[in-house]
Amino acid sequence: MGYILVEGGAEFGGAMAQADTEAIRLAGGQDAPVVIIPTAAAPDHNHIRAGNLGRRWFQSLGAKNCSIALIYDVESANDEAIAQMLESAKLIYLLGGFTHFLGTTLQNSAALQAARRACDHGAVIAGSSAGAMVLCQWYIDPETWQIYDGLNFIPNTVIAPHFNTFAGSWINKIQNLRPDCAIWGIDEKTGAIDDGTRRNWTVLGAGTVTIIHHAGRQTYAANQSFQV
Repeated sequence: MGYILVEGGAEFGGAMAQADTEAIRLAGGQDAPVVIIPTAAAPDHNHIRAGNLGRRWFQSLGAKNCSIALIYDVESANDEAIAQMLESAKLIYLLGGFTHFLGTTLQNSAALQAARRACDHGAVIAGSSAGAMVLCQWYIDPETWQIYDGLNFIPNTVIAPHFNTFAGSWINKIQNLRPDCAIWGIDEKTGAIDDGTRRNWTVLGAGTVTIIHHAGRQTYAANQSFQV
């Protein structure tokens, strides 16, 4: 089984270097194939620029084999060549943007099934902001305030990214809709990466991760670990 990395936003500005460097290491090092998925930026026609920005960021960290999976609609999410690219990847990174568009575009797609197979064979699946949100069993759509089924790489969880800036106000909405789930509030410039079990996680970056559930809340700072 591979690894999951979820980040709270403000990626690619130098603030997520620690988490993204660790993701490259777990993926196999600087020669490992890295694939950027910029789908969440497609609704405002920003996916090509965002994808190139992501590629340049990982290249600046030493990654030598970076590609962009230009998934911008359901048809491209089922493109055989893109699926093959994803299945061969060792690090797959979902950018932020429009959460519900990203979730519905990837749901039940050939691209998603390829990413799952890659993860089953040891790849790192990573996402920031909306990219992190859809990796959970459920996500909240900030445009409609509805809860939807996510891609379910992290069970029984909803992520609130940008937790130190604005997403703290989402907690009551999420709890009213899914009182049974755990909510992960992840600060910007902060990530949480697991050890391949989906149970043991370590915080990396400048901020904290706050786990909120029916028993209360716990906050974890950089280099601290938590279990779920």
